[in-house]
Amino acid sequence: MIRNLVSAGVIALVGIAGAANAETWTLDGDASRVSFGSIKKDKVGEAHGFSGLSGTVSDDGAVQVTIDLNSVETNIDIRNERMIEHVFKGAGEAAIAAQVDMDELNGLAVGASTLVDVEGVLSFLGTDIEIETEMFAMRVAENRVLVTTNDLIFLSTEEAGITAGIDKLMELAKLPGITRTAPVTLRFVFTSDVKKAEAAPAAAPATQVAAVTGDVKAGKKAFRKCKACHTVKAGKHKTGPSLHGIIGQPAAAVEGFDKYSKALTSAEIVWTEEALRAFLADPKGAVKGTSMSFRGVKKAEDIDDLLAYIASES
Repeated sequence: MIRNLVSAGVIALVGIAGAANAETWTLDGDASRVSFGSIKKDKVGEAHGFSGLSGTVSDDGAVQVTIDLNSVETNIDIRNERMIEHVFKGAGEAAIAAQVDMDELNGLAVGASTLVDVEGVLSFLGTDIEIETEMFAMRVAENRVLVTTNDLIFLSTEEAGITAGIDKLMELAKLPGITRTAPVTLRFVFTSDVKKAEAAPAAAPATQVAAVTGDVKAGKKAFRKCKACHTVKAGKHKTGPSLHGIIGQPAAAVEGFDKYSKALTSAEIVWTEEALRAFLADPKGAVKGTSMSFRGVKKAEDIDDLLAYIASES
């Protein structure tokens, strides 16, 4: 339940704040909040949150953010105490670390907004969890940036390793059930001591990779359609294989992955750019009998962008 509680908003905000040169940005704890919901007895909805937030973004893009788990507020004192003891196990804090690439971001004018793709690591209960999401960010003043969730985030207790703690809460409160997936919203405000932030130089044009001429940044967004089954990280597989270095490689040959369909294993395909275009447009048409359930990418420009992104990550 903590995985995206802090990560998404803090790191996205950091990205926009970091667009100004040579500034250190500080999280305004009074103006920032992490909120999450729960449902008990299948019909009683309740809102909770954390108020103890702190953090900074240095002028070189280094992000350090903490959330005080003891600041949890459920509007019932005994429940606050039980969550701290049984769910958070007295851990005290969760921590976020990330590095922002300043060159990828433009300085926002006052009143302007953007969507930001961000990545980082959340340290919670002794586990480091990789995080990636999209946030909405707006510069509300020359030295003040607001970031919120772009969509609701739904988090599972199993993912965060706190299922046993929720079971204990049910036992203590004598409840028949508490939902194991929680909706989360984030509001973060960062401020700078610099009264007038300098705009960073314009971002470089979209990266082009070898013969693949798509837009890498757009391809990263398009890849969200693929993330349920694939990654672009070497050796990291999901229900489908990693796509790291896939361009130019034979089909059904990714090292460490052995769950290919018989159709793909016997297809004798080499994943040239042309072959990948055909497969991405119509997987079942390109390889009869493939187990891939995805219906395909309909727009040719989206395929260009996807290939550019996959190539850039390889």
